[in-house]
Amino acid sequence: MRLKREFRLPRLRLSRPRISHWRRKLVITALFPILIVMSLRGYSAWQARNHIYTIDDVPERPVAIIFGAQVYRNGNLSPMLADRVKTGAKLYQAGKVEALLFTGDNHIVTYNEPEAMRQYALDLGVPYDAIVLDYAGFRTYDSCYRARDIFKVEKAILVTQDFHLDRALLICNHLGIDSVGVAADEVRPEGYYFSSMFYSQLREVPATTMAVLDLLSGERPTFLGEPLPIMAQSR
Repeated sequence: MRLKREFRLPRLRLSRPRISHWRRKLVITALFPILIVMSLRGYSAWQARNHIYTIDDVPERPVAIIFGAQVYRNGNLSPMLADRVKTGAKLYQAGKVEALLFTGDNHIVTYNEPEAMRQYALDLGVPYDAIVLDYAGFRTYDSCYRARDIFKVEKAILVTQDFHLDRALLICNHLGIDSVGVAADEVRPEGYYFSSMFYSQLREVPATTMAVLDLLSGERPTFLGEPLPIMAQSR
């Protein structure tokens, strides 16, 4: 009698790749700061949602704060900065504000954002007496802090691009300035470079985190000084 042999294939055990405990911790540790940073950026956008208006429907305020940006070596304003000054001029001409506060960087004699902004605004028909300059607005935080402590601004319209506006509103409102915003994008010329926009959008993520840390720590701006009430200067 012949015995039949059974041939069986060996069983293959498929095991899941094991992630060691320390690797899990490493992944979580790496992701946690990213989640915090992105959450702060989300909060910044959320808190600004009811404070952004168009030129036509923005409530009147005594002052518009126009934030500085790049000025070229030939003295011309970058498209983003020109857009901000144009929007500020429109607010003044529409009777929405009594004065424009141009705040920007003048850390060296050969680079002067506020003065370039003033000259552009004068060319647009804004009266000289309606313009006040802050030469030490090196950062958005510095500009808002100095607007409150040096220029005694209590209520303001903030003017900058949409990507930057929520952070500016976050800082100024938390510092005690009753602020609303108008995005300068409405009069955007065909001069915004993709690389510039991409960098600006990307920069807002860490910049928002830094703004929150500054607010929590009570950071002081680079320069303060004697009070110069803005309404007294603009009269």
